[in-house]
Amino acid sequence: MAKRAVSELFVSRLSFYTTTEELKRLFSPFGVVKQARLIEDPRTRRHKGFGFVKFGSEIEAQNALKAMNGRIVGGQLIFVEFVEGNNTPKTRQS
Repeated sequence: MAKRAVSELFVSRLSFYTTTEELKRLFSPFGVVKQARLIEDPRTRRHKGFGFVKFGSEIEAQNALKAMNGRIVGGQLIFVEFVEGNNTPKTRQS
């Protein structure tokens, strides 16, 4: 089975003041951001502190992950992972 290219990232621990536009702007230095979205709580309409960023290529996503994982953004230490399958973060095994 061939390895599928992954160009979407899961971003967690975002400040609740982060907007979709800020998320896109934050990741745009690493390549073409095709989509940036924050996941909202349907009841409160506030985002839950995590979202997804989709790039034009796997290389752009890799560069963004290397640069942004563990960085402090808006006073928060954020975590960035590749998405595998249906918007499920890919966990690394030791």
